[in-house]
Amino acid sequence: MRAVFGVLGAVLVLGIFSSVLRTLVIPRPTRSSFTRIVQQAVRWPFQRVADLARGAETKDRVLAPVAPLSIVITLMGWLFCFMVGYGLLEAAVSGLGLRESLTESGSSLFTLGFAAGNRASLNAIDFCAAATGPIVIGLQIGYLPTLYAAYQRRETEVTLLQARAGSPPWGPEILARYAQVDVVNSVGELFRSWERWSAEVGESHTTYPVLIHFRSPKATRNWLIALLAVMDAAALRLAFNPSHPQSEVRMALRAGFVCLRDIADMQGIAYDPDPHPDGPLELTYEDFLVGVARMREQGYPTERSPEEAWPHFRGWRVNYEELAQRLARDIDAVPAPWSGPRRTPVAIRTPVTPDPGRPPARTAPVQERVTSQKLPLGI
Repeated sequence: MRAVFGVLGAVLVLGIFSSVLRTLVIPRPTRSSFTRIVQQAVRWPFQRVADLARGAETKDRVLAPVAPLSIVITLMGWLFCFMVGYGLLEAAVSGLGLRESLTESGSSLFTLGFAAGNRASLNAIDFCAAATGPIVIGLQIGYLPTLYAAYQRRETEVTLLQARAGSPPWGPEILARYAQVDVVNSVGELFRSWERWSAEVGESHTTYPVLIHFRSPKATRNWLIALLAVMDAAALRLAFNPSHPQSEVRMALRAGFVCLRDIADMQGIAYDPDPHPDGPLELTYEDFLVGVARMREQGYPTERSPEEAWPHFRGWRVNYEELAQRLARDIDAVPAPWSGPRRTPVAIRTPVTPDPGRPPARTAPVQERVTSQKLPLGI
């Protein structure tokens, strides 16, 4: 029995050390099964409650604590597993029972010092346990500023986009507002910023996957919907204005779907790496025309008709639509136009273009319609 305790204890301690290193230390995308299971377990009850809610604001309030809480529970889980692992090792090398061994390991791990086995055979394990506790807690303390710095950088651009794309963001609305204030020729600056933003998010959200579930301060803002809006605006620009400079637009679009694919690889989501330009789309031609009408209302200049532009637009969107909609469903992002269905039927929120020279009548006016498509409740 002691041999079994020793093997189980060593496997548990080494496995949790691997999880800590993969989550907090190694600066590259690495998957920790323990961390992923804990985060899914924490999210599950909150998601069940959110699925019962009807409004986007209520869903957002329910899901907002999930990511921060999962960080705390992960730390507690690591420490608990270390205590059990060291307890099993101490039971294997001493005459202590399992209960006394757990008391000994807990006293050493948390540097309390109230349990003194006074056995030479336990000294090495006690010293290891005493060093493990502060190291893990110290790494977690250093991890949080890095995490929240990445979150703040992400949210800064998402917040800036609100003036350009409305709330929630929508691709046609970006081009409509640029046309409204006659600055269409400067839209390249937006795409340059979002090319860099996509690279930063792709790096941070694969190194620290918990950031995927960190929600914006307001229910009508979301990092994924903002990225989708910019990518749709880029695809529309390429489809309707072939004679304009395309390098910045193409680079932003490419960076966007590379970011989504990197996140999908980390999450284990399958996708077609080379979809056919005529592949199936969730977005219909009728919905496309609604967006085009919004652009034309504000005087956006086009070189192609909608019928001519549609094949070009869908050829770009097929590269990212499936992944964007899958991730939007998984994180229950705000239901913006062109972002696909959610886990439960929700009202799609369409931003209203403000009149030039004065703000809209309400802070966040929306036009709503309810989608009837239902999806499975699995995460």
